[in-house]
Amino acid sequence: MSLDIPDRAITVLVGPSGCGKTTTLRMINRMVEPSEGSILLDGRDIRQQPVNTLRRSMGYVIQNAGLFQHRTILDNIATVPRLLGWSKQKARDRAAELMARVGLDTSLAKRYPYQLSGGQQQRVGVARALAADPPVLLMDEPFSAVDPVVRKGLQDELLRIQDELGKTIVFVTHDIDEAVKLGTMVAVLRTGGRLAQFAPPAELLSAPADSFVEDFLGADRGIRRLSFFSAGSLELQTAPVVSVDADAATLAARAEAAPYLLVTDSDGRPLGWSEPDGLTAGAVDRDRLLDHGRPFAPATDSLRAALDGAVLSPTGWAVAVDGEGRVVGVVSQQVIGEAIRAAHTRVARDSAVKAAR
Repeated sequence: MSLDIPDRAITVLVGPSGCGKTTTLRMINRMVEPSEGSILLDGRDIRQQPVNTLRRSMGYVIQNAGLFQHRTILDNIATVPRLLGWSKQKARDRAAELMARVGLDTSLAKRYPYQLSGGQQQRVGVARALAADPPVLLMDEPFSAVDPVVRKGLQDELLRIQDELGKTIVFVTHDIDEAVKLGTMVAVLRTGGRLAQFAPPAELLSAPADSFVEDFLGADRGIRRLSFFSAGSLELQTAPVVSVDADAATLAARAEAAPYLLVTDSDGRPLGWSEPDGLTAGAVDRDRLLDHGRPFAPATDSLRAALDGAVLSPTGWAVAVDGEGRVVGVVSQQVIGEAIRAAHTRVARDSAVKAAR
């Protein structure tokens, strides 16, 4: 296997069990010694420096955090700085700073790992890996042992931290959704540690190198690909939106807009859908409203989020909201479908232009 891992980016190693993801990762810090070939860090062979020095220069995060159960959270995070000779106070000050950075309340500093939830322990693991400010961060399926909600939060937190710090991260996962969400580059490995494809996520989903990569990505790779198309260009409609305190004239005027009307509270936040003839001015029964589905934010979300909102809605319409959760409009599945076709056309045109060059 041969590849160049880009600086200040997240490179994800993904593939089936036993394909060599973790072995590859552990060769980078020499937890597994390479039997042949070279691994270069900034042009220098990693075997040219003492193994302990190498490992202390890299952050390392594993599944279940791997924390020292007899040490407090603060002292767990301060482990590597102390090994590097930092004073206890300086190391603890750095640990407290990192607790805030990874979203941990400083009131947890004197607790022990068993007193924290799984998600909190993983945050401690990330903070410990960042403690000595290493340029390289190795992460071996760090979020796989937590539930989906916590996992999403940890992924978002990692992206936020990466945006602030710009580390060179090598991340191992078996979850292609996680790879697509986090990776700047994704390396798909096949059994035997052979590199099947190394590409940005969008390219990986649009142009799999072979049938192995296509099968590994799964039958819903087209849906995943929508994550790279912005929802900002969708044409939203406001006519089907009415406030819970709308008068009879307003309800009558909006009844022609769509087969269903979206009712909002007085602050503009969605309450639910209703057929126009099911609404009476001044007497809207909130309990009889249909669920409004999952709203999306056009300014930040993708077409995948918009389509998801429309599919989950009992009316087939997705609700668009601003950063405060207030409704800015609604959009039908038909309009989302047209936006998807337009996005594919743009990508095909851009690819053709690029190939012509």
